[in-house]
Amino acid sequence: MKKTMMKSILATTMLFSVVLGNGAITNAAATVKPATTAKPTATPAPIMRDNLAKYGLKKEIELPVTVTAGGLSYTLEKIMIYDAKSKDAQTLIKKFNYSGEGKYFIWTKITVKNNSGATVKKDYTDLSEKWSFGFGSQLGAYPTMPRSKDTSVNDKEALWGWNLKPGQSMTSYQAYYYNGDFKSFVIWVDNKNSSASEYIVSPPEL
Repeated sequence: MKKTMMKSILATTMLFSVVLGNGAITNAAATVKPATTAKPTATPAPIMRDNLAKYGLKKEIELPVTVTAGGLSYTLEKIMIYDAKSKDAQTLIKKFNYSGEGKYFIWTKITVKNNSGATVKKDYTDLSEKWSFGFGSQLGAYPTMPRSKDTSVNDKEALWGWNLKPGQSMTSYQAYYYNGDFKSFVIWVDNKNSSASEYIVSPPEL
């Protein structure tokens, strides 16, 4: 009788151990997470710095382009030319309440640094333009005033008045109107009786 009971208890214990063991295996399997496959890193899209080709201008050098004269360093980071009546142009014109009008509205991103030993500025005491554009026409591109920022100095959104002490720099956006043709593209910088220029698109050969 005792042997029969012992066998019964032993069988029950073994069965419980098997069930318990299977449950542990099942639970362990359930907690194992499938290996994740690393996603390939997306290649960043190239920055669009200009739309000069749209107007038949074939660049010889890529932006950004830096021109320095009299210790004043001007870097053209980006330039976009729009029909002044286009949606893109009108959005900017209305946002900053730009004055004037023209056939084309030109939007630029620039960085200017004063490496000279004196303050360089554009305000009511010095109205001279320190940099300008030429597109091969007798008509030059002229900067237009953002009336919503007309009293701001070194504004980061829409530049008009600015003042840079020695060693200072600024990055901002500046707008122009233009009524001529597009034959070439040159940047001029004039400061303290010194001048320099850089052709991004050379004039066509005669």
